[in-house]
Amino acid sequence: MRRKHPALLWILSLTGLLSFAGVARSEELPEYRLKAAFVYNFIVYTEWPVATGQTLNLCILGNDPFGAQIDGLQGKAAGGRKIALQRKAAGQALADCQVVFVAASAMEGLPRVLEALRRRPVLTLADSPGAMRRGVVLNMNMVQGKVTFEANLQAARDAGLDLSSKLLRLATEVQQ
Repeated sequence: MRRKHPALLWILSLTGLLSFAGVARSEELPEYRLKAAFVYNFIVYTEWPVATGQTLNLCILGNDPFGAQIDGLQGKAAGGRKIALQRKAAGQALADCQVVFVAASAMEGLPRVLEALRRRPVLTLADSPGAMRRGVVLNMNMVQGKVTFEANLQAARDAGLDLSSKLLRLATEVQQ
């Protein structure tokens, strides 16, 4: 069989190779873009009580380290619910929040925050050293340019939340 368009095949092959080369040379994603993706997955792989409602208010407490990186979660679906993003200054009420990310700037007030949220179905998140051991449900870390996380299963149970086993398998540490 005679090839009708050898130049076309050559161009398509070259285009395919070049598209992969772009991926290999692409810059690493910014830290907080990666962490925003983790926050979304944390929400997706958490089960809230049925009475939680149709909206999950994701509250960033303190100076927002995500900036625009987390804005893409606004209105996104997660387990049949919609995510609503709110930014709260340290000390602001968290009564309407189902997910609270405690920024480094608000870590000093963590004991008060956790006490205010006690026994409420709220997924607490942070990215501060030792936060999981202090009672935050999921804490993210950066290790060799990659995001890892640790889970406090007792804190999740106390909040009435169920963390998926798929999520827990990926944790670097699970505190029972």
